[in-house]
Amino acid sequence: MLSHKAKYALKALLFLAQQDENHISRTIEIAEAANIPKKFLEQILLDLKRGHFVGSKQGKFGGYYLLKSKNDITLADIHRLFDGAIALLPCASLNFYERCSDCTSESECLLRQGLMTIRDETLKAMQGITIASLVKK
Repeated sequence: MLSHKAKYALKALLFLAQQDENHISRTIEIAEAANIPKKFLEQILLDLKRGHFVGSKQGKFGGYYLLKSKNDITLADIHRLFDGAIALLPCASLNFYERCSDCTSESECLLRQGLMTIRDETLKAMQGITIASLVKK
């Protein structure tokens, strides 16, 4: 399940992706258009900036814009930034791997094997959905 933070990040990215290429959007403009609480949005935009998805410009005419192409930002990217691993257990994770303390043999663990299959299919689907593909719909 996506957290509120990840959902709002996606909504903000969708808004930014629909703007003209050189348009810089103010936080209040994004908040109102995407129906996101402004205070919450400010933190989300900072996280997206740290993740190199958006850039910002300071000053009277400042705001946020896409730094990374909308064709290159996937649901998997945003899920990992805000919600962490895509896998349901750490032992099945690609980027957040941790061995289970109660597992005697990972190579023979049927649960891990099943969860790795789910992870692979979920990851494939999430990597196939970009901000650009969502905007087109």
